[in-house]
Formats: sequence, C-alpha cells, structure tokens
Amino acid sequence: MAYTSSLFAPTTTFGTKNPRFCPLSSKPKTTRTVTVAAIPPLTTASAADLSLDSTTLAVIGGGSVAALAAALSLTDPERRRKLQAEEVGGGDKEVVREYFNNNGFKRWRKIYGETDDVNRVQLDIRLGHSKTVENVLKMLKEERSLEGVTVCDAGCGTGCLAIPLAKEGAIVSASDISAAMVAEAQSQAKAELQAMSENASPVLPKFEVKDLESLDGKYDTVVCLDVLIHYPQNKADGMIGHLASLAEKRLILSFAPKTFYYDLLKRIGELFPGPSKATRAYLHAEADVERALNKVGWKINKRGLVTTQFYFSRLVEAVPA
Repeated sequence: MAYTSSLFAPTTTFGTKNPRFCPLSSKPKTTRTVTVAAIPPLTTASAADLSLDSTTLAVIGGGSVAALAAALSLTDPERRRKLQAEEVGGGDKEVVREYFNNNGFKRWRKIYGETDDVNRVQLDIRLGHSKTVENVLKMLKEERSLEGVTVCDAGCGTGCLAIPLAKEGAIVSASDISAAMVAEAQSQAKAELQAMSENASPVLPKFEVKDLESLDGKYDTVVCLDVLIHYPQNKADGMIGHLASLAEKRLILSFAPKTFYYDLLKRIGELFPGPSKATRAYLHAEADVERALNKVGWKINKRGLVTTQFYFSRLVEAVPA
C-alpha cells in the first residue's frame, strides 16, 4: 500500500527544530522530547480486509478528488451504522459495547497478544501499540517515579497499559466498556503480577466494567488512549471535561486528528468495512480538544504527533491552568 506508506511515514519523537510538532513549552528553545501514542485504524474492521487494489490507490494518489467523491457516493455508511444500532437496540455506545464483547474482542486480543497468527497489517498494529505503551510510560515517568501514584486507565482494553503501570508501583484503577476486555485484562494481570518476586509486590489493578461517563473518584493522573474516536465532538467536549474533573495533576489523551487527508482515509475505510462490522469513528481537531480543556480550566502542557503505516495519532498532556 504505497500511498498509505508514503502518507504515514513512521515518526516517534519530536524536538524543537520543527516547531510544527514540538512539545508546548514556555521556553521554545529547549529540546525536550515528547513521546506519543498511536491509535488503531479508523475503522474497527481489519485493515487487511480493506483490500484496496493498486487501481484505487493510483486514483487517489493521482489526486482525482472527483473520482473519489463519486466512489464515496455509492456507499451509505450512515445507513449501515443505523442498522447496526437497531440490531443491538441502541446508539453508538451500544454498538461499541457489542463489538468489543464479540468480534472486536477476538480480533484485538489476538493483535495485542503474542500469537503468530497475525497478518502483516495486524503485526504492524501490534508493534505500534507496543510503542504506544512504551511512549506513554516514558511520559508518565519523566518527572518522577510512579511508586504510589494513583492512575485511572480509562478504556483499558486488555490491560496493555494498566499492567505495566502496576509493575512500576502505580495504584491503578482500570475500566472498559467491554466485559470481555476487562476479564482478559484481569486474567493477564494476575498471571503477570503474581509471577513477580515478592520484593516487587505490585498492587493488582482494580478492574471494572464501566463506560467513561460512569467513572468517578480522584486520581493523580487520568489516561484515556484511543477512546475519543468513539465520541462525536459535541459529546467529546463533555467527556474531556469529565475526565479532567477526575484528575488532580495530569490528563493524557490520544485522538485521531481531523485533517483533510486523515478524513479522506477514514472515508476510504468506510468503503471497505470488511466481514466484521465497524464501529463509528470520529476525528477531532486539535483546536477543538484544546478548547474543551481550556473551558474547564486546563491547558495543554505537551503535544506530539506519531504516525506509522496504519496508525496516526495526536497525543496531548494537559495540566490545570
């Protein structure tokens, strides 16, 4: 997929030599490095199922917007999503819950796991997700040890971040809308943490089945990776405010940035949903996320962008203004 590769050249860190992507700082001449996270493809259908042939990519790569628009007009993803919602008896949230308790859970458990039964695209996603966890951990440990720090992992999936946080000594509260994901995370946490030496004695994360709206409590840090993609901007604003209300010192968010090219690729993905049903995916302009944070008295302290062949993500760290 040459077009995708050329658009999403792998990038992981940014310094101040390129002001477009450098971290926000009151001293712009410093050379602080920001590590950032990557998110899953914009449809929850397998990227391998997109089956974009060379002709399709040549048309897009050649800049034929009119031809692409005509192709897009032949599909009705909104109608498909409406049918999904009717099948599960609800809206976006119910579709997401249903997907990640069934087909989505099977797919992402395999991707996040260690099995060799993955294709090239899934392997790329796995490697990207591993880098995500590594980068976020570096960001969290940048200023001090995580020993005793309370962290809310909102949308924990199979525990890929919650478990390493616990190993670092953090007191972790982890939740996900999917009961299947939470059960898997809890199982993996018990296996990995109990296998550690008695001297390490990490505290097992507290896992709960909850959507973001149901989260409560107070934490030193709240982390929400890859979840805002399921919220339209009007709901994302409220959700960002809610997550900020739970955090006392730091809020870390990742989201798919809304740009012309990324929006175009999202719509291309909707043309080819694959055999598994895709959930609705929303892009968010960085300015809109920043505005939502400012509205509740928070400001962005660091920001960065990372892309791989099948990932693109903006990550921001916010602190009280």
